[in-house]
Amino acid sequence: MEYILIFISAIFVNNIVLSQFLGICPFLGVSKKIDTSLGMSAAVAFVLTLATIVTYLVQKFVLDAFGLQYLQTIAFILVIAALVQMVEIILKKVSPALYQALGIFLPLITTNCAVLGVAILVIQKDYSLIESIVYALSTAIGFGIALTVFAGMREQLEMVNIPKGMRGVAIVLVSAGLLSLAFMGFSGVDGGLKQLFGLE
Repeated sequence: MEYILIFISAIFVNNIVLSQFLGICPFLGVSKKIDTSLGMSAAVAFVLTLATIVTYLVQKFVLDAFGLQYLQTIAFILVIAALVQMVEIILKKVSPALYQALGIFLPLITTNCAVLGVAILVIQKDYSLIESIVYALSTAIGFGIALTVFAGMREQLEMVNIPKGMRGVAIVLVSAGLLSLAFMGFSGVDGGLKQLFGLE
């Protein structure tokens, strides 16, 4: 039941983009078309899960073991950057088609603060390895849902006659705010689930 709670909470209640405001750059930059947002979501899901596992192991078996917790942020950034480069090289050799599909998105993930944010949040929340993986996967799904819904909204906005002063960045930010408000409607769900499963 704990895993279900983590899953639902990370997707809807504490959505990484709309509630915690991490990963805003790709959210605003790659959300012009649904195809590109789906590609970015898949790449982020893969890297986010892999990075969370590796950074968790680095934290527990290197930083905590040698009392180097103060190096957490630097170590995690280096691990994530190295992982993205390794994934890029491996995909290029093993699956050129998948590399072509995700090629443009992989370098963008290195600078996506959602990946680093999740890696740090997992340690702060004191999750086990399995809980960390569930949290990373569900966060990636939440990121993908937010990105895809927002891309759909932006595609619809292309067909609407928007007042001149609201065109461009203005209407994009207003739309993002409205989507964030819509997700705030899920804010009581995790408390209700805790009561339902007797976890409080």
